[in-house]
Amino acid sequence: MSRIIFCTFLQRSAEGLDYQIYPGDIGKRIFTEISKKAWFQWVNKQTMLINENKLNLLNKNDREVLEKEMIQFLFNRDSVPH
Repeated sequence: MSRIIFCTFLQRSAEGLDYQIYPGDIGKRIFTEISKKAWFQWVNKQTMLINENKLNLLNKNDREVLEKEMIQFLFNRDSVPH
């Protein structure tokens, strides 16, 4: 049976992720607040960012840049004026 959560990204109830997909406190927040649909939107955006910026995920700085982009994308959408 799928897990239904209130997705803060989509602002509605949706199917949650099956397991914690990202480590640490950020991962716990993603698991609790981000739906599968929203996560896959991030994965598409992430792929685009990696390709456009030629990020190397073996490079710690590149991983940190990507993590900041992920947090901005998933959680800081309310910074857009209403």
